Amino acid sequence: MNTNSQSIAAMTIEELQSRCLQLEEQCMQLEQQNAELSAKLNWFMEQFRLSKKRQFGVSSERTTPLQEQLLLFNEAEVEARPDAPGPDLETITYQRRSKKHSRREMNLEELPVEVVEHRLPEEERVCLRCGGPFHEMSTEVRQELKVIPGQVKVVKHVRYVYSCRRCEREEISTPVITAPIPAPVLPGSPVSPSWPTL
Repeated sequence: MNTNSQSIAAMTIEELQSRCLQLEEQCMQLEQQNAELSAKLNWFMEQFRLSKKRQFGVSSERTTPLQEQLLLFNEAEVEARPDAPGPDLETITYQRRSKKHSRREMNLEELPVEVVEHRLPEEERVCLRCGGPFHEMSTEVRQELKVIPGQVKVVKHVRYVYSCRRCEREEISTPVITAPIPAPVLPGSPVSPSWPTL
């Protein structure tokens, strides 16, 4: 006889009855929990199925194409006559006015021009990434009106933009450096510091 059966044999009838009641209660609780968990699982599975149907199912707005509906739009094919002669072609020519310069550009054309170049010093024309020399890639031009009592002239600020050819060839990100330039008095305006105040 093993120890479990010996301990059951040593129990009194009252103890056995109370133990049976405890086991029955525990069994009922487990059955109730099992039923609740099964209901929750079924609810979640239904929600999952509905979300998949909503995501991948056929939309209610779409209709199945019927052959009769498709036949409504083939009028051109029914009416077409491929052996009929094509329409006569005529050539149309027109003249376009030349582009006019803006009022500001037209007024500035007649004034004397002073060009001020803004370049980087030779020692700053070296790439910080690879050590290669910079080349002049492009320029940026800004025009200002310089007023000297009795005369007006255009000052063109030409700012040079530099980039590294070695980085460009080796397909590394190409650094671009622009020479510093004095800020304009009014951005987007040709006004210079010499403009007379009224």
